Amino acid sequence: MALKYWAVIFVLGIGWGMSFMFNAILLRELGPLSVSMGRVGLGALGCWIYVLAARKPVRITLRRAAALLGFGVLSYAAPFAFYALGQQHIASGVAGIVNAITPAFAVIVSHFWPGGERATLLKTLGVLCGIGGIVVLSLPVLQAGQTSALWAVLLTLCAPLCYAFSVNLARAFRDMEPVVLVALALTGATLAITPLALWSEGLPVITKAETWASLAVIGFILTSAAFIVFYWVLPKVGPTNITMVTFIAPISALILGAWVLDEQLLPEQLFGMAAILAGLLLIDGRIIRVLRPNSAPNQNQPNG
Repeated sequence: MALKYWAVIFVLGIGWGMSFMFNAILLRELGPLSVSMGRVGLGALGCWIYVLAARKPVRITLRRAAALLGFGVLSYAAPFAFYALGQQHIASGVAGIVNAITPAFAVIVSHFWPGGERATLLKTLGVLCGIGGIVVLSLPVLQAGQTSALWAVLLTLCAPLCYAFSVNLARAFRDMEPVVLVALALTGATLAITPLALWSEGLPVITKAETWASLAVIGFILTSAAFIVFYWVLPKVGPTNITMVTFIAPISALILGAWVLDEQLLPEQLFGMAAILAGLLLIDGRIIRVLRPNSAPNQNQPNG
């Protein structure tokens, strides 16, 4: 694979890890639902600008529009809100590590999904390893008796669970242009989350420049631009190589949380992250391919 494509993968991984840091900054002035609303709203706007500029055809029926609204909620509005809700009580680095368990949840959901892929022994071991990582990650709050933080971890886990379901639902939209799909899904997410955010938290009031800047970055760059780049590079590098984004993002979130936000870096976080990353290696079969070079590559669609 060309060096420029590796660079794109690393930039995507670092960028999506940064989103948890920007969430923490936004939560200083905005409610969690408003954070989700702002991100999906600006993300949709950015995608539509690209779709119109590139003259991508948009053909959609009313029935599919309704389906995309639900898909947008599950893929964007709900997980973005769950992360923001959880980050009110846990560090951004911890939320970033929790996000890395998405492929493990996807294995579980796909196993029971009609027509989904059945879990192999290797993938099952990867899932167990990932769950063990979450347990290790939760040990500090369990030992300290921090009930709110424990609930925050559990609430944050709802985000990768949403992603696991959305990955399987995405199969119904394979005939659509990926960027158009994302633009429509983000639009549906915006339509769904906006009334709830306004009813629950009122009209957002932003007074700090850092809030505006964080909102612009997380919406236009880390949502619309990042997904446009993701779907551009995916066919060039293949689904196996693109999974490297999943390995880079939690490391990025943990380092930036400690460096920029002065979050405490605990040994349990490092051990938990190591266990989850080991689980990812087992799930995508990377270890087996290294040990047995002639084994067939895994062609599963990665979780994004």
